[in-house]
Amino acid sequence: MAGPRDTDARESILLRVIWMLLYLLVWQAAQMLLGVLVVAQLVYRLIYGAPSGTMMTFGDSLSRFLAQIGRFGTFHTEQKPWPFADWPAPRAPQGEAPHRVPPAPHPVRDEEPKL
Repeated sequence: MAGPRDTDARESILLRVIWMLLYLLVWQAAQMLLGVLVVAQLVYRLIYGAPSGTMMTFGDSLSRFLAQIGRFGTFHTEQKPWPFADWPAPRAPQGEAPHRVPPAPHPVRDEEPKL
């Protein structure tokens, strides 16, 4: 006869399996998005001579999110990834410096009102 502890453990693992399957689908979508981002970053680098800072930041966060899913799926942690945890913060770039676009100059304004 199964006690309440055994029933709780079975329900807990069943819920974990459901979350793992859901995150497996999220993993597939995020992996495809990362692939598109890699190609877009390559094209950007070829055009501008330096990678996009925005794509670098998002790519690192997305990579860390995929790592969170991997750790959760392999039972390395009980913490579910985003949206149950904070979105992973990007790390400082360790490769090339990102492409910087200087701010546009402001036009000179005539301070006197025109009548």
